[in-house]
Amino acid sequence: MLVKGNTGLVVVDMQGNLVEQVQQSRQLVGKIQMLIKGAQLLNMPILWLEQAPTKLGPTVPSIAKLLSDQQPISKHAFDACSSAEFLSYVKAANVRSWLVCGVEAHICVYQTAQSMVKLGYYVEVVTDAVSSRSEDDVVLTLNKCHQQRVGITGVEMCLYELLGDCLSEEFKSILKLVK
Repeated sequence: MLVKGNTGLVVVDMQGNLVEQVQQSRQLVGKIQMLIKGAQLLNMPILWLEQAPTKLGPTVPSIAKLLSDQQPISKHAFDACSSAEFLSYVKAANVRSWLVCGVEAHICVYQTAQSMVKLGYYVEVVTDAVSSRSEDDVVLTLNKCHQQRVGITGVEMCLYELLGDCLSEEFKSILKLVK
């Protein structure tokens, strides 16, 4: 189970050119906005990645605006864990569980999630907050995650799991967010 205070969020490569090419792009952006807002309400650490930003462009404005109090972590390897900067932020967050969302599911999301598991973290890929250019690649990713100790969840599912009960102080705010 995910636990509030011990879970962080990794937002992977939500960059303009790439996001425009993936399946259900508009819905994906909406779900990731909801997930980021929920993570902020729950005071979760959020790590924001950009793959080769000089080539793929910046993060889409609607997501970048939500994360305006921090800077993206630039990377060139598909697996963010290959970046010493990313790993230092992961360690500094001091949490044991991570939610991973973004694009492309079968490349950067999958490789990063898999490496985080190998580093000893509990990781869940947020199924309705990941996408790829091909729906088949998303299905493949989720099947492979299921087989290889990477958990799967959905935006609403993980937010309510982190809340724990309806008496938590964030409940009404999360309820408004998901409705």
